[in-house]
Amino acid sequence: MHVLLTALAVWVATLVPGIDLEGGSTPAKIGTLIGVALLFGLVNAVVKPLVKFFGCLFYLVTLGLIGLVVNALLFWLTGWLAGELGLPFEVSGFWPAFFGAIIVALTSWVLNLVYDRVTDRD
Repeated sequence: MHVLLTALAVWVATLVPGIDLEGGSTPAKIGTLIGVALLFGLVNAVVKPLVKFFGCLFYLVTLGLIGLVVNALLFWLTGWLAGELGLPFEVSGFWPAFFGAIIVALTSWVLNLVYDRVTDRD
């Protein structure tokens, strides 16, 4: 379920100029979004802990603000990997990646919060 919520957050991020979701039909776009969400989760699970470990001094010195840059670079990396894997998803630069990563983080947080509240009521 969290992959679907992340896919929805990535879809919202396509509103940022420079983040493009290409493809013809709606099912193809949904498949691309799910693929990008899985890829983004994989990048965050593998690369982000390594960056945090080796860059922990930068996190301390900048009081965590470097995390915004790291998230942007990871989102940009996801866009590049998606292109290499043949997924029609493109992040065209750092600033679209920066704002896209912020949108994905905030949207995912809100969607997961709502999902957790809905599932706790059952």
